[in-house]
Amino acid sequence: MPTLSFFQQYTAPSQVTEQVKRELVECWVEVTNAGGAAGFPFPPINETQAAPAVDKVVNALSLSTNRLLTVEVGGELIGWLNVRRDPFELIAHWGTIHHVQTRPTHRGRGFGAALMNEVRRIARDEMELDQLHLAARGGAGLEAFYGRLGWKEIGRWPGALRFASGEDRDEVLMHLAPL
Repeated sequence: MPTLSFFQQYTAPSQVTEQVKRELVECWVEVTNAGGAAGFPFPPINETQAAPAVDKVVNALSLSTNRLLTVEVGGELIGWLNVRRDPFELIAHWGTIHHVQTRPTHRGRGFGAALMNEVRRIARDEMELDQLHLAARGGAGLEAFYGRLGWKEIGRWPGALRFASGEDRDEVLMHLAPL
């Protein structure tokens, strides 16, 4: 990974500038249109579709329950993810990871793994979580990616994701503990 990269963590909507929002939207559009499993199952999409989804992520940010983590190289946002926790005391010890993505032009260079390792540190050291969960689209090779980072497959919802008639995929449930 290039040494000119850095992470930025956002814990409140007011911290996210319009420029960062635009870059989040651009990244999400690029990732989705390249076939990435990042929340929009039916590419192609455009900025008009991605912007309200980014606004929803940003508007929910909160220090205790919902954080946005980005990675930049040379001043360009090239990847991001969202980590959330439910404050209900019975389940407040674990969080969920959402929208993990890196721009297609930067894939295979360790940025996705770096994001996942950094969010693991944040979850453990700052959010005081004991474990993380995520759901990944089956058939996209994501199980292997997360497996290399210590995540374990704990189950599947067979055929839970329907992309077209006769084109169902499993939703793969993954777990990381201890952090």
